[in-house]
Amino acid sequence: MNKIILFITFILVNTSIHAQYSPVNEDASKEAKMLLEYIYSLNDNILSGQHSYNEKPSSYYEIAEEISGKEPALWGTDFYWNGKEDPGNRIVQEAILKHNKGSIITLMWHVGQPKDDSPFSWRESVQGKISDQDWKDLLTPGTSLYQKWIIQVDQIAVHLKKLQENKIPVLWRPYHEMNGVWFWWGNKKGQDGFVKLWKQLYDRLVKHHQLNNLIWVWNANGPRDIPGDEAYDYEDFFPGMEYVDILATDVYHGDYEQKDYNQLVNLAKGKPIALGEVGQLPKPIILESQPKWSWFMVWSNWIETANSPERVNEIYKYEKTITKDEIQFPN
Repeated sequence: MNKIILFITFILVNTSIHAQYSPVNEDASKEAKMLLEYIYSLNDNILSGQHSYNEKPSSYYEIAEEISGKEPALWGTDFYWNGKEDPGNRIVQEAILKHNKGSIITLMWHVGQPKDDSPFSWRESVQGKISDQDWKDLLTPGTSLYQKWIIQVDQIAVHLKKLQENKIPVLWRPYHEMNGVWFWWGNKKGQDGFVKLWKQLYDRLVKHHQLNNLIWVWNANGPRDIPGDEAYDYEDFFPGMEYVDILATDVYHGDYEQKDYNQLVNLAKGKPIALGEVGQLPKPIILESQPKWSWFMVWSNWIETANSPERVNEIYKYEKTITKDEIQFPN
């Protein structure tokens, strides 16, 4: 009898562990599952990361390497379309190159309002105000604005599918900083707010396009009460555990508040958390008191303008920082 009980306990525990490490998409690719399992296994170590603008998608990644002597573990860029041509093909080519050389890929999407045509103006479209009626129409199937949104999402899906065809998992962090007031998708609280947009995007990419190489990174901004530049509590914009694999936040100006870290840890309930974007790199003393961050990613030119070479080297040489050559995926 005791052996039977032990066997059943073993099965239940291992099933629970497997479920914990599994992506929210039950059809996730083998590569996506392996990446998420690796992130769970970091054990208070932190992956280094560097973002580059998509016009020159490797530039600041290479600068980070020049300063530190090490290649960052994560390479990232943005699908923001602000030039004459869709940057998607250029991004895909660079992502394939970086993946084949051992980097982990993370992609984001500064996107203009669906009512606007690409290329998108920054102030008027990406950071423009969306009317209450347009927001409602955007989330209502059958409206003309919803159909424009579908076209917008389907354009991104084309590029993400190319990465899937190449067996490349992606840390996918769309519609970031949603708890702030500066993007058209931001500061929309409640079940008919940002939460509904996130679920709508998830359903379109996962259920319709069958994109199974995505790890879904819900990426907020560090809360702040600066008048006209507020970012509100994380929980008011969180779509739920069944729609999010990793919870991330963005921290600029060295604003690594312990209370904000604790709030995100509590909301995550054991899921990984990450620093989706940073300006100034966290100091080792910060990481000692905030050990659960899975990665940091410096925003493009901030690697030079906001961080001294000494600061960069301090964090890259920190014993818990993982660079590209130190990545070890589970067998």
